[in-house]
Amino acid sequence: MVVISVIAIVLLLVYLDDKLGQFIFRNGRKKVVYPERRSDISLYINGRHLFSDYFAELGRARDHIHVLFYIIKNDETSAPFFQILKEKAAAGVKVRVLTDWIGSFGLPKALIRSLEESGVEFAYARKPRFPFFIYRLNRRNHRKITVIDGRVGYIGGFNIGREYNGKDANFGEWRDYHLKVNGEGVHDLQEQFLHDWEEATGRTVPDKHRYFPPLPAGAIRHQLVATNGAALEEQFIEVIRQAKKEIMIGSPYFIPSRPLFNELMQALRRGVRVTVLVPLKADHLFVKEAAYPYFYRLLKAGARIYRFYQGFYHAKTLVIDEEWCDVGTANFDRRSLFLNSEINCYVFDRAFTRLVKRAIERDLLRAEPLTVDFWQKRSLLDRGKQSISQLISAWL
Repeated sequence: MVVISVIAIVLLLVYLDDKLGQFIFRNGRKKVVYPERRSDISLYINGRHLFSDYFAELGRARDHIHVLFYIIKNDETSAPFFQILKEKAAAGVKVRVLTDWIGSFGLPKALIRSLEESGVEFAYARKPRFPFFIYRLNRRNHRKITVIDGRVGYIGGFNIGREYNGKDANFGEWRDYHLKVNGEGVHDLQEQFLHDWEEATGRTVPDKHRYFPPLPAGAIRHQLVATNGAALEEQFIEVIRQAKKEIMIGSPYFIPSRPLFNELMQALRRGVRVTVLVPLKADHLFVKEAAYPYFYRLLKAGARIYRFYQGFYHAKTLVIDEEWCDVGTANFDRRSLFLNSEINCYVFDRAFTRLVKRAIERDLLRAEPLTVDFWQKRSLLDRGKQSISQLISAWL
């Protein structure tokens, strides 16, 4: 009886910590919509190709390197990354590395110390503290931003580690979408990085003007949008509401809010073709089962749902009518909608949108269609995990 009472008290304290934290910090949840820009944008869907280009660009840095990842591992893929950063810092290049405290929790202190001894400035984002420890712990900086010399930028779903390079046997090929940006949009990536750096360190970055060189306009019209637990739901609802023919969603997790899910159902009722691509494998407990109730209703309404089986599908993308697409860091789940700090790139370019659509279509060839009879075929274990997932879906 005493044990049960203690557990109940702990759960109550956790609940109050989270709810009070949400209330106290509700005004801090906001979005930053940057101006429409024109840049040249390249799409990477393979870790080997991305890292080859990315490491080469890091090696060409002359003035500064600003890096933000949700996860940075300590393994054979990150080793050359760290080595380049140390060499560049030792050569006088200003190098700043920011990573989420939870996402990169396993980084050895000795590694961080070696980076700092080489001149690299290192900081953790969203390091939890009291009061409202649980609430702070649950809010992550999920952004992935790199800016090199104020002229080259990267944004997307890849982190730094062996699995993202397709070298983890548990996942196999890692499928993700990442953008390389050359042009006006780099200024906005830089602005967001500096904001996050100052928030994490509590220090103002001096001589900011050096990080914003004049940039030429590129060919592709786009807009960067940074969210911090607010406004992303409304933006997704707005573009889905405008869809006339087709909606394609790619996400490793599918746990939408009720209004967002209802908007998808409305789109199906007005004859819009809805396709959802998710991984067959799961990389976290309960996330797969949390999607089941949504899949069942979508399938009954006529949606097409596919599960990528040749590796792990981690892309975060949304395509509307071959007119508009989104590639960024936000998943189609409640954590990205209401908790995490995310950054997405909305592209208003038919040619580039078709490029992203073709990437999704190629991935669909390596995915199995889900049919409505999966609902009856769920095992007792799956049903139990689904019940648990519904209770904790806001934190998955």
